[in-house]
Amino acid sequence: MTDALHAYLSYREPEAALTWMARLGFETVARVDGTDGALQHAEVRIGGGIVLVGGFDDEYEAPRLRRRSVGYGLYVETDDVDARYEQALDAGSRPVIVPEDTPWGGRRARVLDPGGYEWSFGDYRPGRG
Repeated sequence: MTDALHAYLSYREPEAALTWMARLGFETVARVDGTDGALQHAEVRIGGGIVLVGGFDDEYEAPRLRRRSVGYGLYVETDDVDARYEQALDAGSRPVIVPEDTPWGGRRARVLDPGGYEWSFGDYRPGRG
């Protein structure tokens, strides 16, 4: 059995989400539009990670920011946290955690994307002990 984990995000404005992700270096590798031309499903890649993107099929409320987190998010491992953070701000993100060194020996930063989802950038390498 082969398993893989991929993130899936629904956006009120999925085209804006794809534009934001493209400005961060994500490549669209698949896209399905409906008969009306509206985006139904897309897949974007950065490094070895894939995020599936779609539009809302109902009205949802993004959790509100409490201090420095909404309670969940996506983590992008990067060699240059500061550059990714600046890139995200230039793309229209809301700053949450400015680049900082952590007590566990890594560097991190956090933003909210235009849809309110939390994205962290860090040089910590999960799963590698």
